[in-house]
Amino acid sequence: MQPVGVHRFEAFGRVMAALGGDAGLMESCRDLTWWRGTGDSWHIEWREGPYAAEVAEALAERVRERGTPADPVGRATALSAVLDVVGVRFVLRAVDPVGRDRPHPRLDPWHLAEALDTTRRGPSPQPWERLLGG
Repeated sequence: MQPVGVHRFEAFGRVMAALGGDAGLMESCRDLTWWRGTGDSWHIEWREGPYAAEVAEALAERVRERGTPADPVGRATALSAVLDVVGVRFVLRAVDPVGRDRPHPRLDPWHLAEALDTTRRGPSPQPWERLLGG
């Protein structure tokens, strides 16, 4: 007998693996966050990046490729979509999305070196402050 809620975490792992396997999606969005919802649901939210409908479609396709049933639930829009993965509901929410087809300004790897260099004076906020959310 499995402990209560185990299938919720199994589904979450499958969805996060699918998200992590899509580098274009991960690199295009900002502030990706998730939390447990009521019942056996998860909420996933991000800023900028692709539309929620695009993410739902990509996730469903990637999860199905790995042999797991995944189906969109209801109508997906630019701002929200719902996906069912092995009986667990995922509520996807895009905040200020720009779509997958538009180029996305992102901090490149060289910004990390800039962010860690606290000896240079520059505009406020400092790059390291931006990195830490300041």
